[in-house]
Amino acid sequence: MGTEGAGTEQRQPVMADVAKLAGVSHQTVSRVLNGAPHVRPDTRDRVLAAIRELDYRPNSAARALVTRRSQTLGVVSFDSTLYGPASMLEGIEQAARSAGYFVSVTSLRSLDGRSIQEAVDRLRDQGVEGVVVIAPQTSAVSAVARLSSSVPLVAVGSGTQSQVPVVSVDNRTGAEAATRHLLDLGHRTVHHVAGPANWLESRDREEGWRSTLEAAGAIAPEVERGDWSARSGYQAGLRIAELGDVSAVFCANDHMALGLLRAFHEAGRSVPGDISVVGFDDIPEAAYFIPPLTTVRQDFGELGRRALELLVEELDGVAHPPTQAQISAEMVLRRSVGPAARR
Repeated sequence: MGTEGAGTEQRQPVMADVAKLAGVSHQTVSRVLNGAPHVRPDTRDRVLAAIRELDYRPNSAARALVTRRSQTLGVVSFDSTLYGPASMLEGIEQAARSAGYFVSVTSLRSLDGRSIQEAVDRLRDQGVEGVVVIAPQTSAVSAVARLSSSVPLVAVGSGTQSQVPVVSVDNRTGAEAATRHLLDLGHRTVHHVAGPANWLESRDREEGWRSTLEAAGAIAPEVERGDWSARSGYQAGLRIAELGDVSAVFCANDHMALGLLRAFHEAGRSVPGDISVVGFDDIPEAAYFIPPLTTVRQDFGELGRRALELLVEELDGVAHPPTQAQISAEMVLRRSVGPAARR
């Protein structure tokens, strides 16, 4: 008594069960699972129907031993809640799933050479076929250039120092477009709130802003530097609001632009009546700022797809020299900019 059903737990179905139900050989089931050609359509349909009926799940470890393919890619990511790196990771994961790959992610607090090398080594020990390194900081790019790895690598970020293929958003051109848009509205110059000096995106956006002003013969004001946070944008905004001749500001990201809008409101400077503001990223909340923020949009989905495309091509034996693939950024016009006021 009390033992009814003991030892009668239903076992997980195995490949032999699928073969028996479909009326085919074990080898035929294996060929269907591995996508091999030369399997008759009606046979393939019977095998797939049996798999669904039994809820059969292939043993991925055993399959990897046979095919020598784990269908798993590694990602070394920066441990950050910032919109840019987080969206890069999301774009890569979505692209990997669409391409039929699993993803193993290692998040690091520090992007120094030793940490990145150890992360890549751990991922290799897990049997990943290739690794994507999200490299938003200058230290990360130079670290990737020195990596030792027997698996293909692709870096996501910007910069040209790396000896592996790199995929990035064209930050410089996006900053040029933002600055030029403000100049075309009649603003004599554009102030800039930059991100941290050791971030590649910050450097490229600052260079794009500065080169556009120089080409237009406009004086480049002293740069205000933040840390990507709304708080640092607010503090920069308070300082900028004290200057009497500011009519346009380009912020290196939308969060700092949000802080800037708050500071200008508190200082009694209307946007865009007194000062026009442009951000960068097009975070989901940007359309709901007061006023809605004109910004530069990055296509992180395309960034992930392009990185995965390069990595999968390398896995398939397509050799790549060091490549710098750039994804275009585009202006998104909203109500935070306007023509320069007549003085």
